[in-house]
Amino acid sequence: MPLPAPNLDDRRFQDLVDEAKRLVQQRCPEWTDHNVSDPGVTLIETFAHMMDQVLYRLNRVPDRHYLKFLDLIGVQPLPPAAATCDVTFWLSAAREEPVVVSRGTRLATVRSETEEPVLFSTTEELTVVPCQLAAVQVAAAKQRPVDRTEELAAGSGVECFAQPPARGDMVLFGLSDPAPRCAVLLRLECAVAGVGVDPTDPPLVWEAWTTDSWVACEVDRDTSGGLNRSGDVVLHLPAGHAASVVGGRRAGWLRCRVTRPAADQPFYQASPLLLRAAASIIGGTARAEHAEVVVDEVVGVSEGVPGQRFSLQRTPVVSGAGGPDAAPLVAEVAEPAGSGSLPAPEPGSGNGSDPGRGLGPGLGPPSPNGRTGWVRWSEVTGFAGSGPQDRHVRIDRVSGELVFGPAVRLSDGTMRQYGAVPPKGAPIRIPAYRTGGGRRGNVARNTLVVLRDPVPFISTVTNRRAGAGGVDGEAVRDAAVRGPLQLRTRDRAVTAEDYEQLAREAAPQAARVRCVAADDGSAGVRVLVVPAAEEVRGQLRFADLSPTEELLARIAAHLDERRCLGARVLVEPPYYQGITVVAQVRARARTVADAVQQQAVAALDGYLHPLRGGPEATGWPFGRPVQIGEVFAVLQRVSGVDLVEEVRLFGADPITGQRGDPVQRIDLPAHALVYSYGHQIRVVQ
Repeated sequence: MPLPAPNLDDRRFQDLVDEAKRLVQQRCPEWTDHNVSDPGVTLIETFAHMMDQVLYRLNRVPDRHYLKFLDLIGVQPLPPAAATCDVTFWLSAAREEPVVVSRGTRLATVRSETEEPVLFSTTEELTVVPCQLAAVQVAAAKQRPVDRTEELAAGSGVECFAQPPARGDMVLFGLSDPAPRCAVLLRLECAVAGVGVDPTDPPLVWEAWTTDSWVACEVDRDTSGGLNRSGDVVLHLPAGHAASVVGGRRAGWLRCRVTRPAADQPFYQASPLLLRAAASIIGGTARAEHAEVVVDEVVGVSEGVPGQRFSLQRTPVVSGAGGPDAAPLVAEVAEPAGSGSLPAPEPGSGNGSDPGRGLGPGLGPPSPNGRTGWVRWSEVTGFAGSGPQDRHVRIDRVSGELVFGPAVRLSDGTMRQYGAVPPKGAPIRIPAYRTGGGRRGNVARNTLVVLRDPVPFISTVTNRRAGAGGVDGEAVRDAAVRGPLQLRTRDRAVTAEDYEQLAREAAPQAARVRCVAADDGSAGVRVLVVPAAEEVRGQLRFADLSPTEELLARIAAHLDERRCLGARVLVEPPYYQGITVVAQVRARARTVADAVQQQAVAALDGYLHPLRGGPEATGWPFGRPVQIGEVFAVLQRVSGVDLVEEVRLFGADPITGQRGDPVQRIDLPAHALVYSYGHQIRVVQ
């Protein structure tokens, strides 16, 4: 289906004639004969016919011209953003030496008959360090830990908690070395002693000590039944895991702590008994992104003239973090040493570490008398401030085009060079850039299972969470809509809409952005950011609704350069108000009660959804109250529901699970969104 032709001017022949006659009445009131027989009207109709032909041609301006018009006002389509996710590398067996997964290691999804694999690469180096269990300590609530390492080694058994157990009791496991971003296997041998607890839902939380506090660990597997039977516990340690001194022992500490049970969660009546314990590192987690690194690509050879253009082989080029403030790219030009064409590069501007590497056929290492060195040319957004000696280059990340500075003839006839010109015959290369990005990188969890670059002692790899943050490059029509907004804001944040527009430019992977005034009545503003969250079986994880610190910092830095003087900008997630609905509905005849109950819960989750809920299914509006009447309407529309008999509305805390009294209406402040939590639907027939 072709793109619809833009209608730049909808006036036609008769509209032009009528407009000209109205102007005649205003400008020439003495001209009173406007009939078609008047020669002046004949001229008006002639020019209107000619203008109608011009408008007809203008309304068929192709997208290429649109891009040129947008380029004149400094608007360019935004490049795609690369999706990111954490990938876990599992060892074939516990090792006694560190296993290093280098940065740039590639992994992909499984190739299918209809789709090519989605390729990811790691953005950081991962070191899977070896360690063992060095100490075991127990501590009652608000008491100092007591070392039980020797008792456990003797096989006498250690009670994990106090008798009877209470909230805050803990058992601590000290690793011989800290293991940041690693997966630790705790092999526990326990006796069935901690009676009273549900082994499938124990009131326990696993935490690891970082440089300044205890941080919750992600539990990958727990077969110990709440420390009540022999089994394995696999924990993913945070990146800040560090060694610390606890109870006089220095180690990388983990702890299992008793938490407050939920309303219907059974609690321990007696402490579990730990007989033996061992620890080992079986894997590690690194950050990966949907991009492939291209190294030392030679784009062409300079002709020694201004305004040269070269194209990259792989497009589009992915920005560093999906935003416009990403680290600039670098181009390198092979210039003969001592050629004198340009001043010597400044210290630190850099020559390539391997002259001649990646020069291509016929461009091997030069002779010792005329050794060629790679000189860096910096990326700029425009050549307006570039002089004849400035090594500047402009790179279009969408089309992959490199542009060197042009020469412009001034009004007095002289030529002005904007940016330096690479010497004639000099090869030009990009030392490294990343290509990829787009929504295709938002892969489902456990799909990145193919290791393209084998790593010794690594058996399998997978992504425990879905990829997020992948955004396609901006379309021409979207850039055309953004053009007038950019003309109005001039890259400055004044109104609330300006803050929202600039925040979206800084982080296109953010699902929603909202700007509200500060609560204290000052000149401050609050920019609320909602990330694109993964849904597991139709449910949102509350933790996924909090944007990362890196995302918030990038938006804050982008807005700080563009805010009004004296304005205080706070970038943060919104406040989420948990909403719990307790209802009783009557099902129609010959319907399955369980199916009706599931559909009712799904309908409530969809309507009270921060990203796709609300009356218009575009996300619950910020600050919009929740009323019991619309909950009635949502339940009544569920297939199989004959009558909604009773509805009660509760405000709930998604973290603790506590809820308040039933109300008819829940009001939300301007910076708040709803979060659907723990609905209870009873179906009667």
